[in-house]
Amino acid sequence: MPHSIGYKRLSRTDAHRRAVLRNLTTSLFKHDKIETTSTKAKEISRLAERCITTALDGDLSARRQLAAYITEPAVVKKLVEQIAPALKGRNGGYTRITKTRIRSGDAAELSLIELVT
Repeated sequence: MPHSIGYKRLSRTDAHRRAVLRNLTTSLFKHDKIETTSTKAKEISRLAERCITTALDGDLSARRQLAAYITEPAVVKKLVEQIAPALKGRNGGYTRITKTRIRSGDAAELSLIELVT
């Protein structure tokens, strides 16, 4: 019986789950909003909030930490120079999850995750 699991496994191996979440988080910062399943959206929200909090420092160390997680250098630059300064006055709550529809193929609940601006 799994007690105190801090994340959803998403029916994937650990490496595949991390890769999926890295790619979705990068896409969120690149496009400002994405549509995905509700479970993935909740996991992405946790990771995106941490990335934005790191980006608020804006120094070289923060950029390197973000570059180790985010897969595209241009997205790291956008996050540090555009997204983080716009959200500087907020104390968390940088993302919004809105349930959109039920996918017809497998009846999965889809949600729109977007950056609060």
